[in-house]
Amino acid sequence: MRKWLPLVAVCLGSFMLIVDTTVVTVALPEIGTGLDASLSSLQWVMNIYTLVLAALTLSAGSVGDLLGRRKVYLLSLAVFAGSSLLCAVAPGAGVLIAARGLQGVGGAAMFVTSMALLGTTYEGKDRGVAMGVWSSVIGVAAAVGPVFGGLLTESMSWRAIFYVNIPISLVTMVLTKICFTESRQPANARIDVPGIITFAITSGALTYGLIRAGEDGWTSGLTLGLFALALLGAVLFVLAERRHPSPMLDLSLMRDASFLAIMLSTIASAWGFSSLVFTSLWLQSVVGLTPIKAGLALLPLAAATFLASTLTGKRLHEVSPRVTITAALVLVGVGCAINGLVIDGDSSWTAALPGLLVIGAGVGVGMPATASAVFASVPPQRAGMGSGAMATFRQLGQALGVAVLGLVFAHVIREDLDGKVADAASAENTLTSGRPTTLGVLHDAGAHGLTAVYLASAGLALVAALATAAFIRKRPHAAPETR
Repeated sequence: MRKWLPLVAVCLGSFMLIVDTTVVTVALPEIGTGLDASLSSLQWVMNIYTLVLAALTLSAGSVGDLLGRRKVYLLSLAVFAGSSLLCAVAPGAGVLIAARGLQGVGGAAMFVTSMALLGTTYEGKDRGVAMGVWSSVIGVAAAVGPVFGGLLTESMSWRAIFYVNIPISLVTMVLTKICFTESRQPANARIDVPGIITFAITSGALTYGLIRAGEDGWTSGLTLGLFALALLGAVLFVLAERRHPSPMLDLSLMRDASFLAIMLSTIASAWGFSSLVFTSLWLQSVVGLTPIKAGLALLPLAAATFLASTLTGKRLHEVSPRVTITAALVLVGVGCAINGLVIDGDSSWTAALPGLLVIGAGVGVGMPATASAVFASVPPQRAGMGSGAMATFRQLGQALGVAVLGLVFAHVIREDLDGKVADAASAENTLTSGRPTTLGVLHDAGAHGLTAVYLASAGLALVAALATAAFIRKRPHAAPETR
């Protein structure tokens, strides 16, 4: 039993982190009322967390490799607990936004170091089991977040969703001190400060650009300026990594077709998971479910993810990652296609159930398989770099998915409503705001928007499956040690 205590410590922290990314969504209306916050402020409560995660995830993995993963994981838990307390007692929207940004700092370090700790603590079959359980916990956390948030918000207040992080963080810190020994790179390695700064600029500008693209359009001045800044940051990052003696990202990995295919699979899976944002919107604004019931309607996906991760994790060491990752993407693509073809204006929440089960199975197979493949591609002392790269690409996939699929969703709704209602803009706003509606034409428009989102996600997942089948090696070999 003691052998699995490190897994418990990692799963507790990861569950708290993932729940916190979704739990706030349900509480936003209460936060707005309680703090008298504007819509713009509420958007920043969500966006600042996403931006910080995207900007610091890869950097946090590199710092964990250098300073010690156990030390950085403990520090990230302390930062997350302290920032959660600040969120809970925030007197206004400004303080809450700043505290959410600080939560993102702790969350970025917590996520990548937890993955690295698992990758270096377990080997062979045990690593497969650990990755399977960890992935299933991630899937369950993402699904139950809205339900958990709704229960806390309705029974107590929105502040409770932040207070609950404090005892969980403390318990996880105690387990971490007991279970893990320190692991790091050689003492002569140096922190890659230029790389951290330039990558933060690149990923932060790119993620914010995707956010603005979804709201202002892809050709707006601000969107184009942010993309230009991201491109400049990427050039400076490459130059910094080529010159630094201990770069936080081994650029030779980017020349490895197998590694790039694994990263593409990460983006595609995250993109497919982004479709759940619009499923939740459809369940609430079209089907008319409450936030809690909408969360419960998504639980079958979490159950499928849990079962698939647990069952396949035990056998990961026996099967080529080419097979498992390709199969996972096919399942995600097929599940999305099912929902894209089945759902219509007369559908209830049960219509999405078959597709969600298949998507959940794909996510459950894919997450531990991808993590194991990444750890097999990098030397053990750079486990943080590998987990940081995977988490960064996943974050990029989610941001890109929400932005692009949001445009698809809105465009299809707009086209469907054009000429059918007196005020198409007002009707579209009703659908995208989460307010229930019973007008048949709006039901049809909302369903058509969702099916377009699912079909787009299915296409990307199946293309990524072809790429992984073609380029991922049967047995990835570890990358050479970074100089």
